[in-house]
Amino acid sequence: MIQTSTIDAKKLSPNVAGVAFLVLGLLIFSLQDIAVKWIGGDYPVLEIVTFRSLTAMPLTLLLFRLEGGRGLPKTQQNTLEYIRGLSYFLSYTTYFMGLAALPLAEIAGIKFSGPLMITALSVVLLGERVGPRRWLALLVGFAGVLLIVRPGLSTFNLGSIFILISVLFYAFAAILTRKLQTTDSSATMSYYSSLVYLVATLILAPLVIAVGDLPGAHPSVRFLFHAWSMPPLLDIVIMLGLGLIWAGGMYCVARAYSVALASVVAPFEYLALPINALWGFFIWREVPMWTTWAGALLALLSGVYVLHREQKERAARLA
Repeated sequence: MIQTSTIDAKKLSPNVAGVAFLVLGLLIFSLQDIAVKWIGGDYPVLEIVTFRSLTAMPLTLLLFRLEGGRGLPKTQQNTLEYIRGLSYFLSYTTYFMGLAALPLAEIAGIKFSGPLMITALSVVLLGERVGPRRWLALLVGFAGVLLIVRPGLSTFNLGSIFILISVLFYAFAAILTRKLQTTDSSATMSYYSSLVYLVATLILAPLVIAVGDLPGAHPSVRFLFHAWSMPPLLDIVIMLGLGLIWAGGMYCVARAYSVALASVVAPFEYLALPINALWGFFIWREVPMWTTWAGALLALLSGVYVLHREQKERAARLA
């Protein structure tokens, strides 16, 4: 009995550490949402992304050095890297656009569709087989997302569409990551993503500036076309700090999945909803609607079931 308990404790310890890293990562990422929502009304989204990328780029090079790399990261799959980087850029930008118009809890609830979209895209793009029970779980999850978005109702907010677009591009980038991780390191992929961010903002910024401010537009659209301006020192520090937040959050999440079982850690990603709900209430007095909680619960249950089935099928293949 004593020996068994000791073994169980040793098995449990890495899982507890993994969950702790994940929760810390979620808290760090929530600071990004707070920062962007706080200053988003004064600057366009591309200006914020540009400052963030200026910090992220040297950080990716530092990570590359820590991995033992020399010079600049190189890849034999340039096209996939650029497509992945563009997907993350579009995901990041549209996410910020949705952030300008929606409560934090609602955004977190819609993001629960991420694992569902990844599974659906895995079938379409990778030819993975999905049984009828998992398809049913996916339908339940998307029904939960529709309950949050509420299309066709007077409470519908265009910002929800931008968050859904963000999740879709994120899921597509995750599929590309699966293909690239066999040849490219995490630091290499991060470097190319940051490079695409900078190039994309340099190309799109003049077009956005040419259109000019749109005072009567929806908050998400106005966030894209807001006039560029030179921010004060504090706002510059906040924008540059977004790169540090990204690096810290990504490290914690990567660390979580490296020290613990994915089947143990992944369900705790749904803690993003209560974390964001608390921030939204304490800072902006946002009170989530009952449909947000109900839809998030459906998406949560669906995502956990899909994860359970994937782990079970993987174990069967390895047996």
